[in-house]
Amino acid sequence: MTRTAAPVQALSVETTPVDDVRQLIPFLDARHPLLWQRRGEGIAGLGEAVRLEFTGPTRVTDAADAWRQITAAASVVDPVGLPGSGLVAFGTFAFADESEQASVLIVPSVVVGRRAGVSWVTRISATTDATATAAPKPSAFGPEFRLTMAPGQLSAAGYGKAVESVVSRIATGDVRKVVLSRELHAHLPAGADVRRALVELALGYSDCWTFAVDGFVGASPETLVRVTGGRLSAQVLAGTAARGADAAADGRAAAALLASGKDRAEHAFAVDSVLEALSPHTVALETSAPFTLKLPNLWHLATDVAGPVADGSSALDLVGALHPTAAVAGTPRAAALEVIRELEPFDRGRYAGPVGWIGADGSGEWAVALRSAQIAPSGDITAYAGGGIVADSDPVLEVAETTMKFRPIVEAFG
Repeated sequence: MTRTAAPVQALSVETTPVDDVRQLIPFLDARHPLLWQRRGEGIAGLGEAVRLEFTGPTRVTDAADAWRQITAAASVVDPVGLPGSGLVAFGTFAFADESEQASVLIVPSVVVGRRAGVSWVTRISATTDATATAAPKPSAFGPEFRLTMAPGQLSAAGYGKAVESVVSRIATGDVRKVVLSRELHAHLPAGADVRRALVELALGYSDCWTFAVDGFVGASPETLVRVTGGRLSAQVLAGTAARGADAAADGRAAAALLASGKDRAEHAFAVDSVLEALSPHTVALETSAPFTLKLPNLWHLATDVAGPVADGSSALDLVGALHPTAAVAGTPRAAALEVIRELEPFDRGRYAGPVGWIGADGSGEWAVALRSAQIAPSGDITAYAGGGIVADSDPVLEVAETTMKFRPIVEAFG
């Protein structure tokens, strides 16, 4: 089912090069930011020219179809011609088909962008004069705030018991891998400047995708799919280890992760699910050998996948084909999702769903929404973290892994 806040109108879009914009976050709305950034580059949105909402099993394909209608009717002037310039929409999608959380595409009224040393401003309007929109200006940050996050419906101890249940089901052959999550809760003070948390995420995890869409914020290390110039790429993450206390211990931790049979098996499930989903859309996929990806607080096993887009699919079409991968659901998919519904006493909302942006030509960048939190209009915050459970999983270690994965959000807000 698809719901729209207003009828879709023909849009007038104009992108203008500007002097170098070194920081995107100060341009954002303090309470309702729209951001997609990595290593200081990306796009920042202001206002809403169009907002589309989707629910149910066809939410991503409905969004892809709606986006084609919007782009076909739009008038676009874009002399910059870089990924993220011209007409774009920010998007975030619920993880589960039955989720009560709406999935959205938001076309901002103004976009400030920066990539490859080039900066621009895009103005988007439902009138014939996109240039009428006021020029964006950065603003000072509001007062600092510090939050304490409390356990959610599934405590650490309860999570450990749920892990034990999954391991027993794997032993009986019901399922081979299940990605199980838990949550933490906090409350944002009235008038708090959400941009402060985004700055912490962008500085602390600069190699991750720092995002903010419709109150959903985070810094994800995992690229679900990127489409540009007729090519697709993805980076699959599954398998985790803590960083070492010093250089020598850190090296041993990375080597142990790469050699771990348990983590390699978990990783292989995720890679296989991505290859299976993307193969119908390309004539050849190049796949790297698994390697260790270093983040500030942990190591991940990673595999890069790339190839040409052979069937004209947009980034959103490929998102629909991919989600949910075994990296965030499990395998077999249907059985894993059933276990998740049974053992997680909450709606994941947009956690582990796709988040990113889509361009008028079908290009885009989408991440798996990890290291994330949803901010409700009331100010209530729900943060999420999870891990892949396989036959050799240890409940104590799995609880510790989720604690590590909460760290980016806990530090950004607390």
